Amino acid sequence: MPEAPLLVVKDLTVAFPGRREMVRAVRGVSFSMGREKLGIVGESGSGKSVTGRTLLGLTRKAAEVRAETLSFDGIDLLRADEKTWRRIRGRRISMVMQDPIFSLNPVMSVGSQIAEACRLHSRLSRGAARHRALGLLEAVRIRDPRRVFHLYPHEVSGGMGQRIMIAMMIAAGPDLLIADEPTSALDVTVRIQILAILDDLVTRRGMGLIFISHDLNLVAAFCDRVLIMYGGRILETCPADRLHEARHPYTRGLLSCMPEIGGPGGRLPTLERDPAWLAGDERS
Repeated sequence: MPEAPLLVVKDLTVAFPGRREMVRAVRGVSFSMGREKLGIVGESGSGKSVTGRTLLGLTRKAAEVRAETLSFDGIDLLRADEKTWRRIRGRRISMVMQDPIFSLNPVMSVGSQIAEACRLHSRLSRGAARHRALGLLEAVRIRDPRRVFHLYPHEVSGGMGQRIMIAMMIAAGPDLLIADEPTSALDVTVRIQILAILDDLVTRRGMGLIFISHDLNLVAAFCDRVLIMYGGRILETCPADRLHEARHPYTRGLLSCMPEIGGPGGRLPTLERDPAWLAGDERS
């Protein structure tokens, strides 16, 4: 008997107030996922991050969120009250933001912040929370976790800050982790290390992972499936290892715009967009 999906999204639309009318950032998005690595790719403004934030109930109060189905492990997220969201956020679903320096509290040591997350979700004593925080720092492969525990956010590098954020977000052992551009500001070596940590955590802990990125090659190598978004819509879904066989003109255009080492010189091609894509016509 097949396992029930962990997350089901059907016809999700998210709109924000504009000067004259509501602006739709997400338009009729539908997908489901289990405990797998799901990539969401697209240009800036395609609706990737808004989709991820909506799944965690982090849209602004003025936002208009509608869907036929938006459920997580059988919980109807559209009808969830604040008490239900408090049980879900951090404990069942966590989100790693793009830039840790703006997500961490600048006046608290990083270890204290991780320990605080442990106490919030697991009701541990101070000593037990500290021990748990040190273990989490070790889990994300930080050397000398006892020293790093006492550092402040401005004292750590971008790669270490991202590891600290991951440690904090897995403190409660969530079922689903949403990673929003977790490697975009990192160099290649540190990026590989962060991806290895995420892959190990997903495999060992049995979590689902939504990996939001604009790097098609990275997602193709790391994820199981890929959703390609444009203008708030999903234009194509394909297995990650067959991303380069994608058929939609938009996906083909994104792939062709990527430079290749040793490839032909000259100007890269310009992506030509079809207005029909915004109308949901995938046959273009």
